[in-house]
Amino acid sequence: MTRTCCKADSSPTGSRPRTLPPALLSAGARRLGILALLCAFANVGMGVGSRLLGAHLGLPPPSGTVLFAEIAAVAASLGIFALTRRTDQDPAELLDRGLVYEVGMGFLIAVAYHCWPAPPGQMPKGWSPVAVWLVAFALLVPATRGKNFLATVATALMDPLGLMVSFALGSPAPPALVVASMFLPTAIAAAAAVVGSRVVSELSEQAGRAQELGSYRLVSLLGRGGMGEVWRAEHRMLARDAAIKLVRGGTDHSGRELMARFEREAKVTAGLRSPHTVQLYDFGRSDDGAFYYVMELLDGFALDEIVRRFGPLAPGRVVHVMRQVCHSLAEAHAAGLVHRDIKPGNIFLGRYGGDPDFVKVLDFGLVKTLAASGADLTQTGLIAGTPAYMPPEMALGRAVDGRTDLYALGAVGYTLLTGLPVFERATALETIHDHASTIPIPPSRRVATPIPPGLERVLLDCLAKEPHERPESARALEARLAEIRLPEPWKREDAERWWNRNGGQTVRAASVPGPASEIDPEGTRLTPPAAAAL
Repeated sequence: MTRTCCKADSSPTGSRPRTLPPALLSAGARRLGILALLCAFANVGMGVGSRLLGAHLGLPPPSGTVLFAEIAAVAASLGIFALTRRTDQDPAELLDRGLVYEVGMGFLIAVAYHCWPAPPGQMPKGWSPVAVWLVAFALLVPATRGKNFLATVATALMDPLGLMVSFALGSPAPPALVVASMFLPTAIAAAAAVVGSRVVSELSEQAGRAQELGSYRLVSLLGRGGMGEVWRAEHRMLARDAAIKLVRGGTDHSGRELMARFEREAKVTAGLRSPHTVQLYDFGRSDDGAFYYVMELLDGFALDEIVRRFGPLAPGRVVHVMRQVCHSLAEAHAAGLVHRDIKPGNIFLGRYGGDPDFVKVLDFGLVKTLAASGADLTQTGLIAGTPAYMPPEMALGRAVDGRTDLYALGAVGYTLLTGLPVFERATALETIHDHASTIPIPPSRRVATPIPPGLERVLLDCLAKEPHERPESARALEARLAEIRLPEPWKREDAERWWNRNGGQTVRAASVPGPASEIDPEGTRLTPPAAAAL
């Protein structure tokens, strides 16, 4: 389920975003992880060092309260670090959790510091490490003005609270003037942190205005891959949400190839008009050189998610879905284009314009023209496409045509019907080999659910090894699907009941850009793309 990440002022006159720009959010999340890891190591090092020094000076060992605070600080720091390593984390939500972590760490630092036993007759300690923590966090982890102010004040108040804990445990209370002087450095550090936060906030707002993409503002992160991101966006003037696919390519060959693929995807998608092909609104380059395009924001599920969460589809529904995909592919094939990556993750099912179970085909990033030669389809060490749905001619590096997509669509239908891939193998290379040379087991022999013979025959024809043995075109396949006798056809009322029961849980838009799959030099395994579909 998507979460709002980078909400901007939606009013046309709004000139100041309410939160930080996406680039600063991502950078801040990374710095939060680094800071948390350093804090964990510092707590361990200082705890061990202080105990060794105390033993050398003959001081009593620290109480269990100090040990608890130290362990809690290390655990909290490692937990935050682990969260920042997860690729599915919303940076804005992560930074909000970071502010809670700042306050909690302020309390634990203060308790460990003030409850540490002092030499007999020595007055309470001077300024505490909370002051350093306040400044370090404000400078390294960005936040909006309001949030930073509240977190800074709350963290500063943890210092006297830690001293009160030490009093409750039996430490002598010093004179009020001494207590006030103890917390003067913390108060100064809090003021510096607030001022520093305002400076960072102003710079962030300037960066946010500079990074608006065309007429759109980024709102929330939908997914992140190895080379790019997909964001929910809003038009600054129109009441229309959209999805923005953003990629920053490197200067090496792979980076240039990715950028070329991304630009090709935008141009190809913009030229297609089938209602079952995702619609593209705009594309271009941002001020920092990133390439982006804006597409319609879809409400629903990708087919792989539907199978994973709800199980196999009814035969009538499989036919209903496949016919709509054929509509999209027919237009692309008529324009001389082959999709080359038809798979459940690139087929989106949702509610569209009041119609339930409406299909959208996504991700034309691997599209090739029918005029491309077989040598153009693969590169040394690279395989385009997805192993579980890879047609034999792509696995063997041969020329492709529209029937290549029909093979992959047959594999999709097989999975939708059974919940299983056509070939279940331990490695991707074994899967590719089976697609190239192994006859698939009929789906009726793999599941107990009755499968209409006509549908099974169509799927197996699509999965023929030789292209000329498959349906000759997407339109021909759609016609054969329409002729299948189904004991229980999928009706609009069925779709409406399903969506009323299960819909509205996910908003997704497109595949996250990532590098092509690679086979290692020994050819023994396939390394998957750095980013899978959303």
